[in-house]
Amino acid sequence: MADPLVLQETHGRVGLVRLNRTEAHNALHAGLLRDLMDALQALDFDPAIGAMVVTGSDKAFSVGADIKEMAGRSASQMLEGDPIGAFDRLQSIRKPVVAAVSGWCLGGGCELAMGCDMIIASESARFGQPEITIGVIPGAGGTQRLTRQVGKALAMEMVLNNRTLTAAEALAHGLVNQVHPVDAYLSAALKLAEEIASRAPLAVRIGKEMVNHAQESFLTQGVADERRSFYSLFATEDQAEGMRAFQEKRPARWKGS
Repeated sequence: MADPLVLQETHGRVGLVRLNRTEAHNALHAGLLRDLMDALQALDFDPAIGAMVVTGSDKAFSVGADIKEMAGRSASQMLEGDPIGAFDRLQSIRKPVVAAVSGWCLGGGCELAMGCDMIIASESARFGQPEITIGVIPGAGGTQRLTRQVGKALAMEMVLNNRTLTAAEALAHGLVNQVHPVDAYLSAALKLAEEIASRAPLAVRIGKEMVNHAQESFLTQGVADERRSFYSLFATEDQAEGMRAFQEKRPARWKGS
């Protein structure tokens, strides 16, 4: 029996999903993407889970798309089959997803990490979009998210000239949240996810939605939508409990309602 393409663990209220094509440096083929998204969506609907972590191996988060799977396809076959459409499922996840990245994080792997909500990197992490070297460009949001994260000039260099970023450079340019030694990055990602999972669930979900909305909307509309979402939380038990606990100087007991 073949090894599973993803491995799952539970750490308290955090679901950990690990890419498990280590022999191929976690190259993303259709089966791996399907199983990854299935795992994340199942955790998203699990009321016992408050946040998720996606990781690979210490040597490679993912080196990107499995080129052997795509090389012989025509433009019409790519459009009809839409293999990149699997990435869209990540954007439907309502709970926070933290990417724990070590080693190579290239092409579709970099796009996968950027599609998560936060990135914790090891000191060995290397980020890049090398598609130009095989005659194409990023196709799973790389040009769009990278530009928003690191700015136009650096994104141009990465997309057009295969520049890679070290973990320290990625931190300096706002691509990642934290950098840790290789033996500590995963525990740091789990710790961050555990802290977020301890917060009021509905507020976390709407907060994520509004931050993502800020990337996609005009400021005036985004602020108006944020205000409505803020007011709507005053209809929840968690809001009443949170403010009551603050006044009573005790930890809040969240219900997720």
